[in-house]
Amino acid sequence: MTDLTTEKRLAAGDWWRGAVIYQVYPRSFQDSSGDGIGDLKGITARLDHIASLGAEVIWISPFFPSPMKDFGYDVSDYCDVDPIFGALADYDALIARAHELGLRVLIDLVLSHSSDRHEWFRESRSSRDNPKADWYVWADPKPDGTPPNNWLSIFGGSAWAWEARREQYYLHNFLSSQPDLNLHTPAVQDALLDVARFWLARGTDGFRLDTINFYFADKYLRDNPSLPKELRNNSIAPSVNPYNHQLHLFSKNQPENLEFLKRFRSVLAPFNAAAVGEVGDAQHGLEIMAEYTSGGDKVQMCYPFELLQPSRPTASFLAETFTRLEAASADAWPCWSYSNHDVIRHISRWNLGPAEARLFTTLQMCLRGSVCLYQGEELGLPEAELSFEDLQDPYGIEFWPEFKGRDGCRTPMVWQKDNASGGFSAAPRTWLPVPSTHLPLAVAEEERDPGALIHHYRRAIAFRRAHPALIRGSSEGMRAEGDVFSILRRDGGEAIFCAANLGDAAARVALPNGRWQAVGADLGAVTDLSGNEAALGPWQICLARREG
Repeated sequence: MTDLTTEKRLAAGDWWRGAVIYQVYPRSFQDSSGDGIGDLKGITARLDHIASLGAEVIWISPFFPSPMKDFGYDVSDYCDVDPIFGALADYDALIARAHELGLRVLIDLVLSHSSDRHEWFRESRSSRDNPKADWYVWADPKPDGTPPNNWLSIFGGSAWAWEARREQYYLHNFLSSQPDLNLHTPAVQDALLDVARFWLARGTDGFRLDTINFYFADKYLRDNPSLPKELRNNSIAPSVNPYNHQLHLFSKNQPENLEFLKRFRSVLAPFNAAAVGEVGDAQHGLEIMAEYTSGGDKVQMCYPFELLQPSRPTASFLAETFTRLEAASADAWPCWSYSNHDVIRHISRWNLGPAEARLFTTLQMCLRGSVCLYQGEELGLPEAELSFEDLQDPYGIEFWPEFKGRDGCRTPMVWQKDNASGGFSAAPRTWLPVPSTHLPLAVAEEERDPGALIHHYRRAIAFRRAHPALIRGSSEGMRAEGDVFSILRRDGGEAIFCAANLGDAAARVALPNGRWQAVGADLGAVTDLSGNEAALGPWQICLARREG
């Protein structure tokens, strides 16, 4: 059970502020049925693990009925559970157990697009004059028969697919089997808000909103401009994807989204629920995130891609990121994550050794905003190396071998070493193979090892929860001096100073004026603050507390 302080905070209207969220990818968390695929009963059976880490919220990736072309992000029924994962009764049981443990539950809503097998799209594609004819983004071809504009799909090729029954193209920002809903149509907005109400009424505490900045496309369908070559490395798509050649000015990020998010917030309010949005934009993600979370009338949190990028963050990058965020909006509320189901696990992506992994974990708990952890991150799981024959992800299959897709971060969770599937399943074959390199890092193994990363995660989360300044406090004085990034967090009468040495050489850092007490020794933080400065070893952190 969570401590009393956390229980009080969870009951408050801003329980989401500063919360630690744990993402569960349901196909790969725990299989209870023996078919090699994780399910809702499996998640319920493992909730104690999540609670034991000190996380306060779980986010569950999609489990709705789906043809699984994009593994649940192509929804064919928004108000039910796919039989692969169980039934609505299993979801209700999951909610009940989570709440017993003091955990809130967010589920993943995919509102920008549906599956082409959704009944809405089946009707919409049937003719140009049916009741749902304008529920998706349709457009006539150019006079030469080509698509209406130059928009590209993230999964490769044109973002338009031909429908012979209407003799029109429909928009798909992802797979052609994922047609984009037309939120310019009021009835579509109403239907999606009813979906949110359905799940809130079942006790759901909120939502992770997939591709939140893709909800509206430019109503005039104007061409996107090209993106200068020197800017293409900063992208949410792999370098081999032509999607990087455009500045996606008109295919997403439209101003009409702000009013819809206000409508969505009004649906959340009576349930004391919250939402975290995924902002998929390489050039202006921070600014969009700030716009969507500021003012207290849109979504509560968003996560940009700044800390999901391929390159390991440097001190100067962090300082520039927080300076940009402050300039965009002082009251914006980010949700920081290093890993998720769409990117290479950060242990591999940033080539982190044990000291670096611990430092970045501690630093994440000191940043202003909420925090999202991805299943297995607490074990230090590296990216799985899979053969082409093992791939399931259409993204990786399309761009192999230059881009191996997302399966490497989606392999099953490992719970015990002495089992071929890591205790994930009793099936002889799991939907993705369990790498043998993951087995020594299984939960049961790390629990027995006092020096394992899982214990550092527990200590870091506990440290965050013990200090109000880290949960909801302001950020001041962000700066980079060489490899040292420092930040001052303040809330009421408490101030926490954090300085992280992100380099391989020793460094010194001066503390702000005042009388400081060293804290966080169990996290490897320095203990000597003589002369109001700290000597930092390579990949070491300074954590200091001041009253007043």
